[in-house]
Amino acid sequence: MAFAQTTETTGMDHGTMSMDHGEMDHGDMAMDEAMLEGAVHVKAVVNSFGEGTVNVSHEPIPEIGWPAMTMDMTLVENAEVMDEIADGQAVTMMLIKGEDGMYSVAALVPEM
Repeated sequence: MAFAQTTETTGMDHGTMSMDHGEMDHGDMAMDEAMLEGAVHVKAVVNSFGEGTVNVSHEPIPEIGWPAMTMDMTLVENAEVMDEIADGQAVTMMLIKGEDGMYSVAALVPEM
């Protein structure tokens, strides 16, 4: 299952969307163990979703030398984005480094 949204979703209430994660076959996900081994987790706020991207304001990420900033991040194919995440939501973001050396979002989980 690929994650795809259009830029027209800005302001959309993702809380009204329904997704049954129990039906997902996680064995087919694009993330392998090597990618997950170097995963970086950071607290962020989701500002908006775009087509294959998410705009976030994240805390500093010392593991990769990034200061706190607001930026557009690419969502990896099959990114785990919980359906209750809405614009303005505080999340924990999991980043993985691609073969191109760039970091992308592999998962967004709401802060409890």
